Amino acid sequence: MSRLFLIRHGEPETGWGAGDDDPGLSQRGRAQAEAAAAALQALAPVRIITSPLRRCIETAAPFASLTGLTPRVDAAFGEVRTPPGIADRRAWLVENFPWGAGARSRNWVEASADLCAWRRSVIDGATALQGDAAVFTHFIATNVIVGAALGSEATIVFRPGFASITELSSDNGVLSVVRLGEDMIGGEVR
Repeated sequence: MSRLFLIRHGEPETGWGAGDDDPGLSQRGRAQAEAAAAALQALAPVRIITSPLRRCIETAAPFASLTGLTPRVDAAFGEVRTPPGIADRRAWLVENFPWGAGARSRNWVEASADLCAWRRSVIDGATALQGDAAVFTHFIATNVIVGAALGSEATIVFRPGFASITELSSDNGVLSVVRLGEDMIGGEVR
């Protein structure tokens, strides 16, 4: 049996529409990454995998520094892709992945074929992992993996906070939730 630790990236320096499609971490985000590294050190994952986006790579860096492990970049754990022609990413996210309190839940059966294919690639990436791993990823990708472990078709099953650590077990590719990370306190998905 393997353990999979999903770490949502720390707070980014900028939000949606601020002109930077790949922001790094804010000062608060860097502090969150340091705290996550300290917590992960006690859990002792043997591999680091990260989304290709800067906010995830920068969140993984303190843990890599503490352990001497070299992060492996894996696009399977990247951010959900916005379809071509969408001008307002935030509005698209809210429509497809409503995370706010009281928002109407959406299910994957309502999602486009492209989104469902992306979801499948995220799940396949998670179930293929062997051995204990720390995976630095995103809000929606974390929801995809946790949703699969719970057998849920909802696009959002919980609201992981910045740099929160969610633990799953994997037994021959079957995922189970051990514990959810800290819940997001207000704010945006970015």
